[in-house]
Amino acid sequence: MRQGEGHKPGQGHERAQGTLRGRVAMITGASSGIGAAAARLFAEEGAAVVLMARREDRLRALAGELTASGARALALPGDVASEDDVRRVVEAAVTTFGRLDCAFNNAGYATAGTRLHETDTEIYNRTMDVNVRGVWNCMHHQIPRLLERGGAVVNTSSVAGQRATGASAAYVAAKHAVLGLTRAAAAEYGPHGVRVNALIVGSTRTEMMEEVLRETPELEERFAAHAVQKRMAEPAEVARVAAWLCADASSFITGGAIPVDGGATAL
Repeated sequence: MRQGEGHKPGQGHERAQGTLRGRVAMITGASSGIGAAAARLFAEEGAAVVLMARREDRLRALAGELTASGARALALPGDVASEDDVRRVVEAAVTTFGRLDCAFNNAGYATAGTRLHETDTEIYNRTMDVNVRGVWNCMHHQIPRLLERGGAVVNTSSVAGQRATGASAAYVAAKHAVLGLTRAAAAEYGPHGVRVNALIVGSTRTEMMEEVLRETPELEERFAAHAVQKRMAEPAEVARVAAWLCADASSFITGGAIPVDGGATAL
């Protein structure tokens, strides 16, 4: 895959009042849903954004939209399940912008409606590869760069990381594992200025969720009923919490599992 195009440091203008002004952020799963919402918000808050996802056309369109608005954006197609792809993206971020300050490891893969013994091994493998190996690959290559100046990582977990939700058993297991990786990394790197937190994301109207609901439409009412607010989230609502966890306002928060679930885990 070829390297994406973006602006070098100093090109474009930085948002004067942004909470992420002057920082460089890597965002995975950035071609749609929560990742795309985060790309727009992080850029609005002044960050240079390094965008990774498998769908090259959508990723480049988003980067083009951001650079046209004066933001600094780099589109780098790749699969988080591939260590080589992740390494390439992290290296390109540093080469292009000179540093890496924060990361939102948001790429995910989910299925629903199939019981454990009916789930194909291929589905299990893909679920674990994207959701667990993907987070592992990202932190494995991001953290050495973050240790240079300090920084923050936010990983996307789920209500399924705390209990069975109706998603596949593989997804539930994977999102539990994301919390384990997050806590272990927070403990290891907190003394060195790197904060690591996870989002406990509730049902959100992403493209992936719409695919799940097309397969199992009865889940929409069930998902909404589980939240205190009796609705599903919009992607931007999740992105705002990720941006806050990457900013100085959350400087004493690490190892957290931050609920963005409309109160689902309060019940």
